[in-house]
Amino acid sequence: MNDDAEQQPLTVAPSYPEGQLAKAFVTALTHEDAGVRHRAEVRGQRWREVLAALAAGRLSVGSRTPVVGLPPWVTPEVMRGGFATGSASAGGPLRSHETEAARTFGVPARRRALFAYCLTEPGLAWLWARLDSGGYEVGVPEEAALLTMAWLVRRGETGAALDLVAELEPFADRLRFLPRPADGPAPDATAAVHRHTASEAVDALARRRPNAAVETQREALAVWQPFADELLIHWLRTAHGGDVLGLALAPEANWLAQGEALLGRYRVLAAEHTLCSKHRDPKENLGILRGALEEVVAGRPLEARRLGLLRHAVRSMVRRRGLPGSAAHTALRHRQAEQAALPSHHALARLVSRRLAALPPETGITDIAPPLRPVDEEESRETGLPIGAVVPATVSKVVGSALSAPIGTLVERGVIPSAEVMAELVPQLVAATTAHAYGDAALRAVMAANYRAFRNRRSLLLLNLERQVRVEELPWVRAVSRQRSAAPGTSGGEGALSVLRHLGELAVQAFPGTLLPNPLIREFGVLDRQGDLGAPFVEELAADIFMGTFSPKFLKAARVAGELLGGTLYERYYGIDYAAIRNLAIVETGEALSRSSGTRTSPGFARLCAERAGPASRAWSVAANGMVIEQAQILTTHNLATLVHRVGITPGVGWADLARLCFATVCRLTARVHRDPRPLGAIKDAAYAWRQMVFHLSLCPPQEQRRFIAGIEEETARHPAHVATRLAPALAGMALVGEGGTFGRDGAADSGRARRFVGWSTDGHWMR
Repeated sequence: MNDDAEQQPLTVAPSYPEGQLAKAFVTALTHEDAGVRHRAEVRGQRWREVLAALAAGRLSVGSRTPVVGLPPWVTPEVMRGGFATGSASAGGPLRSHETEAARTFGVPARRRALFAYCLTEPGLAWLWARLDSGGYEVGVPEEAALLTMAWLVRRGETGAALDLVAELEPFADRLRFLPRPADGPAPDATAAVHRHTASEAVDALARRRPNAAVETQREALAVWQPFADELLIHWLRTAHGGDVLGLALAPEANWLAQGEALLGRYRVLAAEHTLCSKHRDPKENLGILRGALEEVVAGRPLEARRLGLLRHAVRSMVRRRGLPGSAAHTALRHRQAEQAALPSHHALARLVSRRLAALPPETGITDIAPPLRPVDEEESRETGLPIGAVVPATVSKVVGSALSAPIGTLVERGVIPSAEVMAELVPQLVAATTAHAYGDAALRAVMAANYRAFRNRRSLLLLNLERQVRVEELPWVRAVSRQRSAAPGTSGGEGALSVLRHLGELAVQAFPGTLLPNPLIREFGVLDRQGDLGAPFVEELAADIFMGTFSPKFLKAARVAGELLGGTLYERYYGIDYAAIRNLAIVETGEALSRSSGTRTSPGFARLCAERAGPASRAWSVAANGMVIEQAQILTTHNLATLVHRVGITPGVGWADLARLCFATVCRLTARVHRDPRPLGAIKDAAYAWRQMVFHLSLCPPQEQRRFIAGIEEETARHPAHVATRLAPALAGMALVGEGGTFGRDGAADSGRARRFVGWSTDGHWMR
């Protein structure tokens, strides 16, 4: 959920959790996949825990300490919508590594006993060995706590270690603070990141099932068509001189014996090969030939109708493919046999899975070429696959998703297809980057592992401008905070700012026309704080829980945008007075300084956004909230100006090309509106892409802007005609502003169809 939106006063009704419980229950009962049913059953149990905790008063919804009795640093178990279940992620029954540790330590299998052992000399020695070898994993942040305590003791920071133990001890019986064992240290993510691990790729390949349609066709080509040829040859032998019109009605005994053998083979084949059912159809040629043979072998004369069907089947089979043994027929069957002999994707997937199983399971794959090589001679002997068989693209894609490489390489190869997926991987890089602020290698490794685990912490539903817990609030991170200054070569956070600049350029260039997702913005904020840049990154706010209040950083971001965009096409197009925003920021900053308690909201910015949204936004509704939030995004450029003006990103493709890519996204999204019964999502996304187009275009020289506006219809013509029709008011509006015109307060021109393109509306969008 959002850090900065003040939500409506909330008395949580059980309707949302009950609805989620009902969905989970239905899925657990009806889904065809057993794994999906099991996960739904677990999910349903957790929603029951949410309802029970709400009923018992153990949950405080909207608070950053939602579970009564647990401090904010404890990782809560969080469900969809930001609802805590009432349990801690580090709680529950003992894990296998805890049970094994208790056996090794010779203590009772209880968490408090494990905690106490780690405070003894043998326990500290055990933790120090983990620190030195790197042979540990941190699944939840709490599992880094005892490692940090041991590092402090060895460093001579006894007071800090004792303070940390005192803060952890009240929860020693409930939470697991013991790290998990691992074969070796985690790879350095500053050089490479990965989307999936090798073991996850193996699991994905194992879940693949044979393609039923392909395997049915393979069976038809390899089994039933050759058998149909045998039946055809057998029937042709009954003809007088090979004349298919003169089928013998009194066949010889040898012919009958051969026919009976063919029918016996048919029964064996039908029992062994069950995918293809066409041979059972009495109206198909194979069914006609087989049915007639069964009649004759049984000693029953063929009726005139069946004889006619038999003659027609024989004629059509010879006419279509030629006589069996002829050059044309032989060539056809040879091609079909080669096709049937091709190895299945399923079999090749199993071979690749076996290759991957030999790699380190919990890391990415640094070189995907060896697992994807063609089948060699030894593998052919072991599996029956033909030598030189090539791994299909569908299998290669699964392996490619586990590639470990620089994040830019993963974007170029399509392993990272969206900004949302990029946001999932960035914590690996940020973890390594932020950990470099610590001078000691062992402490860097612990802090990197802790950060990776912390980023798996799900966001809570928060009210009253409360923000999510930050990693620096964890007691074990606070305990070593002074060590950050000891890191050589990190003064000013140059490394963090360099990574921030690289990631910002990559996201803006690779995914133009897309809002930067909140998880990515949060990582930008971490790098910004480490670099002490003070750049105001703002999150996307949720319209359904927004109550019209913004934190001060929104006004700060708008002021940054004004410094970059004052007097540009962007300011003119959206009718912004950035000078007034600068003055408002000065006034509110002064007012904040005059109050000892400071300010947590920007009433002037909220008022400005509401005024720009218009009278329709005054009454509370999701659409009205969306209109206000969109104005905040317009004024701040939703982080684009901050990235350009404060961070200093300079995408290599150039601003004009980015504007063109954004407009292509606008057209693609607009095309979805056609015949969509619920098109508002596509309209909003198209408006967001349009805004980014205007931003990028505003950074171009005036002549480049004029060329872009003049040629914009050329891109529109590449899409269906209804796209141009729907975008016509927006295109006219862009031309109007490009020529020095302006919109009225309602976003329309004084004359003509020109409209300012925004996404939210309370009275029906004109694009519909």
